[in-house]
Amino acid sequence: MPLRITSWNVNGIRNPFGYEPWRANRTYQAMFDTLETDIVVIQEAKIQRKDLQDDMVLIPGWDVYFSLPKHKKGYSGVAIYTRSSKCAPIRAEEGITGILCPPNSATSFRDLPEDQQIGGYPKPGQLSSEVDEAILDSEGRCVILEFPAFVLIGVYSPATRDESRDEFRQAYINAMDVRVRNLVAMGKQVILTGDLNIIRSELDTAGLAERLRKEELSLDDFFSSPSRRFFNQIVFGGRVVGGRDEGREEPVLWDLCREFHPTRTGMYTCWETKKNCRPGNFGSRIDYVLCSSGIKDWFIDSNIQEGLLGSDHCPVYATMNDTVNHKGTTVPVTDLMNPEGMFSKGERQREWTIKDALPTSAKLIPEFKNRRSIKDMFFKKPAAAAKSATSTATGSSQAASSVTTTLSTVLEQESFTQDDPVFSPPPSQTTAPPSSNSTIASPQKPPPKRAAAGSLTSRPQKKGKVSLTKETSKTGGSASQGTLKGFFKPKTPVPSPSQETAGTNNTSSTPTASSSASTLLPAESAAESHSPNQPRRESTGSLAKGSPLSTVPADEKVFDPIENKASWSKLLGKRVVPKCEHGEDCISRTTKKPGVNCGRSFFMCGRPTGPSGKKEDGTTEFCCKTFIWSSEWKPSSSVSASG
Repeated sequence: MPLRITSWNVNGIRNPFGYEPWRANRTYQAMFDTLETDIVVIQEAKIQRKDLQDDMVLIPGWDVYFSLPKHKKGYSGVAIYTRSSKCAPIRAEEGITGILCPPNSATSFRDLPEDQQIGGYPKPGQLSSEVDEAILDSEGRCVILEFPAFVLIGVYSPATRDESRDEFRQAYINAMDVRVRNLVAMGKQVILTGDLNIIRSELDTAGLAERLRKEELSLDDFFSSPSRRFFNQIVFGGRVVGGRDEGREEPVLWDLCREFHPTRTGMYTCWETKKNCRPGNFGSRIDYVLCSSGIKDWFIDSNIQEGLLGSDHCPVYATMNDTVNHKGTTVPVTDLMNPEGMFSKGERQREWTIKDALPTSAKLIPEFKNRRSIKDMFFKKPAAAAKSATSTATGSSQAASSVTTTLSTVLEQESFTQDDPVFSPPPSQTTAPPSSNSTIASPQKPPPKRAAAGSLTSRPQKKGKVSLTKETSKTGGSASQGTLKGFFKPKTPVPSPSQETAGTNNTSSTPTASSSASTLLPAESAAESHSPNQPRRESTGSLAKGSPLSTVPADEKVFDPIENKASWSKLLGKRVVPKCEHGEDCISRTTKKPGVNCGRSFFMCGRPTGPSGKKEDGTTEFCCKTFIWSSEWKPSSSVSASG
């Protein structure tokens, strides 16, 4: 498929989302899909490093490189986004001069080893000494990416504001000219794109004649300004007044939009917003996609997208053919836009991974690197769990070792929370009783058991219209909240009531094969008596040698995953109608009295107070506790009858 490069001065990276069509789906991925582009060069991001957020950096299928101002906060800023399925740069730099350093390095880009350089850096004497190179690159105005096919320079050139910035503007334009010409002299192909803030010809601005009349300038005077003179000397077909400057004897770049639309008028890319000039198309063309001669024939289209709102500028794009002529042979463009081995004859050989990101990629910023999904937080690698299970197996008996391994593995996998109840091993691993001289190892500090949860009615209710079901009993539902682990374990058969009764009536201290596996407790000794008159010994983290397993005391209950799932299903299912203190269903009421609680729903007892339910002051008194849906509702002992 063809490959498209788009340049857009967004006037604030979040600014387009206030306009259609970007307002409907406020994501950068949707924006880039609407632009139908593969490389997006954004100018005037107007953000600081601390303003970078996940939705700007961690865009699925896209990589991004930023250049942000070092001193002027929220000013300027350039970003280049690349679609990983179509292209991936092999080198990346920040700044036009090469004076800046890669992240976590004190070596400037131009002092790196030659195989890590993009090249074309200004040589001594090529730049004027009036403005320091570090100052030129301190405003976040340039990002340079190198692909096997060409070097892409995304730039935001300084605008003409007042005389105080003329020196900086001219120095920056000279640096652009030197860098581009040096790269072309090295034999590399170059694409220069972005907001150059330069009008090329009389076709590229509206009302030029009136402007010249007011300023008492001729057309030659207008195009003899330093910025326009530079531009017309670097592009083919430019209007150069007088002789060419030294070092700029030959043009090196093509203006692609003008090549495809040589006589089109009104092809403007920027409009003044204060005067609302866009509806009348009274603007100028100052955004460009320029390319060197070696790749000019690769492009099949270039145009502006003046119908897309979101900024005082509109996007400008240039589209490459899906196959190009490279060194006399026809090659798929994807082969020349990715590192070696990623594509071959247009077919992908391997997927892009984070390992392919370059040091300046925003994905490698510490805030965004090594992110984990929520699912990963509840699972551990099988190798780690198996290693932990092996290290805890110390019994000599095969059956005891099996039980030990299972219990240790469960505790290891449940280490992400300290409040989860102890899970029992599968029944299939506890059918054989352990030998009397076996030892079962367990962690020194087992997770404390969670106290039984109260009635579901004690949980705060959320505001909203929900379907209600009647509660079967005052304390119905699970007596304890289950754990997330229970949702990820495979379903196992639940012991029948007869099996549980048999296990309870068994007077032997050693569990039999028919005992339920859920009665095993990994951190308690079976020799411990369960007499109500004898206090139960606290867990010491390991069992005494030779002591068999015990059953769970009658006052404690261990829940298996099936019960936990049922508990969660009831909790997260339909909202139940709570019971009042009389054991009857409460009734739902909505507060109508103006105030902070107006419109909030709550439950109350259905019985009136007294013979009529009315008090002398005309209010109705609740007979018992009121259950509210919102924690912000402020209950009181009495509520107005109108409420």
